[in-house]
Amino acid sequence: MTGHLFEHHKASKLLDPKRQELVPVEKVLELLQLKVEDIVADLGCGNGYLTLPIAKQVHTKVQAVDLQQEMLEYLKHRAAEEKIDNIVYVKSSLEYLSFNQGTLDKVVSAFVLHEVPDLIKVFQDLHDMLKEDGLWLILDWERMESEMGPPLAERLPSVELEQKLHSAGFETETGYLHPSVYYIVVRKNACL
Repeated sequence: MTGHLFEHHKASKLLDPKRQELVPVEKVLELLQLKVEDIVADLGCGNGYLTLPIAKQVHTKVQAVDLQQEMLEYLKHRAAEEKIDNIVYVKSSLEYLSFNQGTLDKVVSAFVLHEVPDLIKVFQDLHDMLKEDGLWLILDWERMESEMGPPLAERLPSVELEQKLHSAGFETETGYLHPSVYYIVVRKNACL
C-alpha cells in the first residue's frame, strides 16, 4: 500500500476549518490520554495540526517527524508564531525511524500510513520503540467517497489495517471521528 506523498505546497489546505469538523483536535487529544511527562512522536506531522496542540500539553520535547523538509520548515514557522519551543524536528521516512527501544509513551500518525510502502517494518519498529504501556493513535481515511482525502484506491481500510496490526502483535480499538475518518488506538498485546 503506497499512495502518493502529500504535496508540501498544499500545506495550508491542512488548516482548513473543515478539517476541524473531520478531525476535532480535542477528541484526538482525549484519545491520546496525554500526561505532561509523556514522550510523544507525531509521525507525518505535516504542518503541525496535531503537533502544536500536543506540544502545549506536555513538558517534554515533541518529536515531529516528516519526510519533507518543507513541511518541517512550515511547522517551525507556525511554532515560532505561537511561541512553542518544545518541538524536535526530525526529517525521516517512517521506515527509518531512529528512536531508542522502549522510549515513546505516545505516538500519533495521522493520514500518513496509506503513503508508507513497508507497513510491516514500521509496525515492528514501533512495537520496539513504544514503552510497554505506550499508546499509538492512528488516524486515516476510510475507503469511501468523501470531500477531502486521497483517491479511494490509495486509502487503507480500517479492517485491513486492524488485521495487519493484530498480526504484528498489537491490540486495537477502532472508532470514527467522522464517517470518512477512522481512528485506531493501538497498544502492545500483553499476551505476546
